[in-house]
Formats: sequence, structure tokens, C-alpha cells
Amino acid sequence: MNRTTANEMSMTEAIITTEDLTVYYGKQRGIDGVDLQVQKGEVFGFLGPNGAGKTTTQRVLLDLIRPIRGRAEIFGLDCQTEGAAIRERVGYLPGELSLYENMTAHEYFDLIGGVRGRVNDRAYRRQLCEQLDLDPTRRMCAYSRRNKQKVGVVAAFLSEPDLLILDEPTTSLDPLVQRRVLELVRAVRDEGRTVFFSSHVLSEVQAVCDRVGIIREGRLVTTERIDALTERNFRRVRMWFDQTPQPDAFKLEGVKLIEAHENALTFEVYDRMDRFLRAAVEQGLQDIETLPVTLEEVFLAFYGGEE
Repeated sequence: MNRTTANEMSMTEAIITTEDLTVYYGKQRGIDGVDLQVQKGEVFGFLGPNGAGKTTTQRVLLDLIRPIRGRAEIFGLDCQTEGAAIRERVGYLPGELSLYENMTAHEYFDLIGGVRGRVNDRAYRRQLCEQLDLDPTRRMCAYSRRNKQKVGVVAAFLSEPDLLILDEPTTSLDPLVQRRVLELVRAVRDEGRTVFFSSHVLSEVQAVCDRVGIIREGRLVTTERIDALTERNFRRVRMWFDQTPQPDAFKLEGVKLIEAHENALTFEVYDRMDRFLRAAVEQGLQDIETLPVTLEEVFLAFYGGEE
């Protein structure tokens, strides 16, 4: 499926909107001045290390905590005054999942449906449990951490909500089940619903998300389409020369030599590609190949090698 273009997204409605959203825990900053829009029908990745403000943002959206400044809306409804109406249309998987140990998964799913005011589709429930290889007849206390995570995933998707807020949805899952969770996320997008996807597994974010927001120390650093983000920050190129270039030929600002093997050199170029190419031609450039840059590498560029 082709992902939604920027022009198409600009014409759709915003499902999540925040303006100047600010939370402090005493004197410690949680988030500060977060301006965010998530459009209908997209999977939006929310990235940042532990303590950056990801979970705080999600909790404000669900009215679990209150901001000291700014506003947040979902479906055009104020998150602080109309939280109950919002939560009826939202599926939420928290990063720290708490379950009722004496309940079976089936009983828990019935409870979740009652709280949301929706009758869950039994056929869809069975389909989700089969996809994730979950036996819903067992009590929570008998589940491993992996199976408890599966319960949380099923509960979030079960009512087929208009918006899914997923905090580290594949934590502790084996690779096959991780892949199936990502397939569920793609299916939600294909149906025109929206996903707010927070994960430390950047390869997953790159695989399923249309756009990402990167948050650092409580402030939103950037919001970009993934393809634009990986192209804009730096390019990686491999070049072949008719002879070994002069040692100082590429000592240019914004250019980093990362690998050299005889007449083949690999560079990361952060600025002034035109100047770099002129230098390469002067050194007898024979061929050039552009290499892919991963979201993880871009993320580390923003964080300077931090977690």
C-alpha cells in the first residue's frame, strides 16, 4: 500500500492536536511547549529515550494527568473536559500494563468492553487471540509476561477504536508475534483509523509509521515524514575512483569518511553536497552509489549517541 502523501494528509482532519502542552512534576520538567498534530488515517511514531516525555504526553491525552499550560484535543474534543467521551473511542496499551490476576483474559475483555460501552465482536476477539497465539481461558496469574503483553494488545484493538495509543506494543514478544502486531497496526491504517505509536524499536517505527515526532528532554525536536527525515539529515554515498584519492581531498566541513577500501570510499555528507561532488570529480570519480540511512541512525544523530 502506498503511504499517504503530505498533500493528502494536509486535507484530512486532525485526530490529535496539542498546543503549548506543558507538564511539570514539581520543579522537574515533564514536557514543555509541545505542539503536535496527528492526522486521521496515519500511523504516527513518537520517539525519545526514557524520561523524554513520551508517556507524559500520552497520559495528558487520556486525562490521566493535567497540564499546567496549553491544551490537548482528540476528535476535536478537549481532553480535560470531555475525557470520558474521548476514551470511548480510544484503544490504549500502556507501557506499564496492570491486569487483574484472578480474571481470565475473556473476563477481562468483557470488562473492557463494558467500560467502553461497546459490545465486543466475539469473532474478532477470537481472530485476535488466534493471531497472537493467546489462550484467553487462562487466568492472568498463570500468564508469562509475554502472554500478559498479548492480553494488553488484544484489549487495545478489540473494540476497533477510531484511535489507538500504543506504548511499546511489542515489548517482550517473540519476533513472529511482533510481526503480527505490526500487521494489525497496518490493517488499522488501511481502514482509515489512526495510530499513535511509541516504541524504542526504531526498525518497527520505520516499518509502519508515516510520520514521526522526536522528543528530547520534554521538548519536541522535530516532526517529519520518515522518508523526508532520513533523506534530509545526511546522505551516505559510496564512490569508486580511478586511483586512490589524495588524503586531504575530502577534509571538508559537513563530510565524514566512514570507510575506505583501496579505490572505494564511503562518506556521510551532512552539508554542501555540491562542493563534495566537485571534489570527488577532481579526484577521478568513476561511479557513485547512494546507500540507505535508517531511522535509528537519524535518531542517534539527534541525540548525539545518547540512549
